[in-house]
This record gives sequence, C-alpha cells and structure tokens, in this order.
Amino acid sequence: MRIIFVRHGEPNYELDCLTERGKLQAAAAARRLEREGIAEIYASPLGRAMETARYTAERLGLPITTLHYMHEISWGGPGIPENGHPWTLGDWMISREDFDFYTQDWRQHPYFAGNASVRYLDEISAKYDALLLTQGYRHEGSRFFCTADKPKTIAVFSHGGSGACVLSHLLALPFPYVATVLPYEFTSVIILEFPVRPGEYVHPRIELFNDAAHILNLSSGLVIQQTVDGQKKEEEA
Repeated sequence: MRIIFVRHGEPNYELDCLTERGKLQAAAAARRLEREGIAEIYASPLGRAMETARYTAERLGLPITTLHYMHEISWGGPGIPENGHPWTLGDWMISREDFDFYTQDWRQHPYFAGNASVRYLDEISAKYDALLLTQGYRHEGSRFFCTADKPKTIAVFSHGGSGACVLSHLLALPFPYVATVLPYEFTSVIILEFPVRPGEYVHPRIELFNDAAHILNLSSGLVIQQTVDGQKKEEEA
C-alpha cells in the first residue's frame, strides 16, 4: 500500500482558496499524480485543500472523500513564546537549547506541555489509525499488523500542520522534530509505502519526500503558515 500526501497549492488564507498560481500548481500536481495509480482520494474539508484535490480527482475521474480531522491545526497556550508556533519552537529546541529528542520528553517541554497543537496531534493520530485499519493495517506501537492482501495507492490532500502530525505518528518521530527538519512546500508529493505481507508486522518506508519538480517554475519557495484563526500570515523559510 502507498499513501501519497499532497500539501495544498499556494493559498489566499483569508478567503481559504487557491491563488492563481496555486491553481497552476494544483493542475501541475494533477498531471504529476496521473501516473501513480491512485485508487482513492481523500482531502481536508478546508477550501484550499479541497480545491487542490479537485484537480486530481477530475483528471482521474475519482470522487473525493472528506477527512474532516485533516484540517489545518491550531497552536498556542498560556505563556508559550512565539504564540506556540510548532515550527519555530521546534527549531529553537534543536538549535538554541540543544534539546535531545532521543533522551528527553518533548511533550513535557514548556513549549509543548500546554500547546494546543498537541491536542490536534493526538486527535489526528487516532483518527488516521482508524483510516489505516480500513485499509488493512492495524497500528500497534511503532509497527503495523498487515491484513491487506493486495497493493493499493491512496492520495491525501491536506496541510503543513496536519500532514506533519500524520508523518510524526506513522514514522514514530517527535512532532516538533518533524515540523523542523521535514518541511515541505505547496503541492509537494510525499509517498509512504507499507509492505503487503498479510499476517505479518510491517513498518512504513519513505519512498519519496517533498517532490516539487512539477512546480519548478511555479514555486515561491518554502512557505510556513504563521498564524491561525483568521489571522493568516506567511513566512518564507
């Protein structure tokens, strides 16, 4: 089984839709994905992700299933610097505090102990496990028990934050670490491959990460969303 993750195209955050360049990016992504053998398409309910998914769905003649929990996450909490922004705080922990993600518990760190992003992480993780169970993979610890008996490819169109939550959960990596070292740009393609071995435990492998070759002339560089709840800003990284 293969899961293809696609971030939405360049958005107008205020209107929650794609910009003209975002539409061109989504169309390019649809052409890129046409040869991947996608059987099912899933998308966040937010306009920018659903609009991006629609280009691929129409090209492939497939319906879109809405994953309501895959909307963009929120963050923040009392006394947390930088408004609790997970990408900024993860970078601080690594570069300024020499935080050791192998021996220290990031969930107990003051930046995340009361950060709303952790609630979204836990909710998304649980619901994504339920989706995987319908696909023939039962999540147990850091491995998956396989009951699937044939290969299948699905595509999920979502956001930088909710996508980072899923990658953190499936790859058993700390969420702030993933947010910091595994960012990806608009309509980039990420593919995780789960072996099909019925009755055995398996683990996902990264087949492809942040493939944005299809928007080579349509990219403004990596952009990380900075605020939520109606106050959308962007920061080029």
